[in-house]
Amino acid sequence: MHSQGQAPLPSNPGGMPATDDEIREKYLERAIRELNAFARDLQACPHCPRGQVMPVLGSGHPQADIFLLKHSARPAEVEEGVAFYGRTGNALMKSLKRLAIDPLAVYGTLCVKCPVPDPAMADPVCVARLLEELAIVQPKLVVVMGPDALAVINELEIPLGRELIEAPGELQRLTPSIEALYVPNIDEALDEEDAKREFWAAFRVLGQWWADLPPY
Repeated sequence: MHSQGQAPLPSNPGGMPATDDEIREKYLERAIRELNAFARDLQACPHCPRGQVMPVLGSGHPQADIFLLKHSARPAEVEEGVAFYGRTGNALMKSLKRLAIDPLAVYGTLCVKCPVPDPAMADPVCVARLLEELAIVQPKLVVVMGPDALAVINELEIPLGRELIEAPGELQRLTPSIEALYVPNIDEALDEEDAKREFWAAFRVLGQWWADLPPY
């Protein structure tokens, strides 16, 4: 009971979010802040011999259900500083549209973010920061593109992580809360018809996974 003339106490005195929408908004704001800090740290990283060229950063929704992972950048991605830019991005957008997957549910990044002449020149400590990026986005599924990306993710010390195998189009369990789908490297599937078909045969499994995802 409130005494007469006294203003009632707020139902949310601590300023904590009171509804599911408010809670989701708070988590989204935190993910955006953490990804921005992650990008700043990458841009200031002294380990990789990239000179004055900026790293190629991930793009997409900060809390995406689907996490696309490619090993290294192509020239268009280096030029723009954004992963999956150019022909690769256009091909992926067409594939996502065909599978009726909302692009806003997708985040894409690279294992090697520094545009060095040879990806092997990238500092292992820098590459291992992919673990931090995964922890920020917290996806439900990681799409691993190609054997080089597969080798990197298997070398990460992911908490409760399991080793993935090179099984195109087969859903695997990466952690208790994250599934994985291995597909061929999309960069190598843009110009040759057989390679395109192999990529699509594996990638299309993502459509059924998305359709079966609970709407909450």
